[in-house]
Amino acid sequence: MMKETVDKTTRAKSRKRLKTAGERLVFYVAVMIITAIVIFPFLWMVLASIKTNAQVLDPQQFLIFKPYWGNYKDVFGRYDFVKPIINSAVVGVGSTLIGLLLGLPASYSIARTKMNKLSTMVLIVRFFPGIAFLLPWYMIFEKIGISDTHLALILSHLLINLPFIVWVMIPTFESLPADLEEAAKIDGCYTFQAFLRIMLPLAKPGIVTASLLSVIFSWNNFMFSLVLAGGKTKTLPLALLSFISYASIDWGALMAAAVTITLPILIASVVLQKHIIAGLTAGAVKG
Repeated sequence: MMKETVDKTTRAKSRKRLKTAGERLVFYVAVMIITAIVIFPFLWMVLASIKTNAQVLDPQQFLIFKPYWGNYKDVFGRYDFVKPIINSAVVGVGSTLIGLLLGLPASYSIARTKMNKLSTMVLIVRFFPGIAFLLPWYMIFEKIGISDTHLALILSHLLINLPFIVWVMIPTFESLPADLEEAAKIDGCYTFQAFLRIMLPLAKPGIVTASLLSVIFSWNNFMFSLVLAGGKTKTLPLALLSFISYASIDWGALMAAAVTITLPILIASVVLQKHIIAGLTAGAVKG
């Protein structure tokens, strides 16, 4: 009797181990498939950036080919890609810094005073399509004489970045104990001093997340640049049109330009990964 009970227990444990192993196998296979689907476009882009146009269009040379590095030389030489990089950096960093300057105090005030309706209104503003603001922005910038300037693009991007920064930072500040601010006031700090010296350093993950995502939006934005930028302020997404002509597309140089645009954001995302995850999950667990 005892032997039968032991055998049943052993068989049950064996079935449980097999089930667990099967579930893990299915999970890892699913992860590998999803990862391959996600990575494939980026892999194709990188490989195409070191091919000639003929090699790009030849399926047999997808993995086995003779590298051609002239595309990157053309991007920074013939197509003068340095100026759009500078323009995109100025616009992205400028709109993000101004957004943080205005958005951090606003989000902190909303979080501390529990103005939930106002936070919902901020989110609604973020959902408005950017194209709805293009005509008013264009007319205003033409009237005041700042069209085709970095300031015009910074202000237009700020319209989207500012509500986003406020919305991301509200749960971050809500997750910080209010007792810290009270303790700072007891030690002689004003509310703004407590905000600067205590709350902002603790909110670093959220600030990093909001800043990086805002820069990414500005870096990749095409629509605002298409209407509001000109020859002096052409940004990277708009510069990609230079590789497309009426008769042909310079695929190799276009892919090299795409790698140039993607690489800085990819590196920043990898380096700041921990802060981004912490910022996005801020406020998810309280107490």
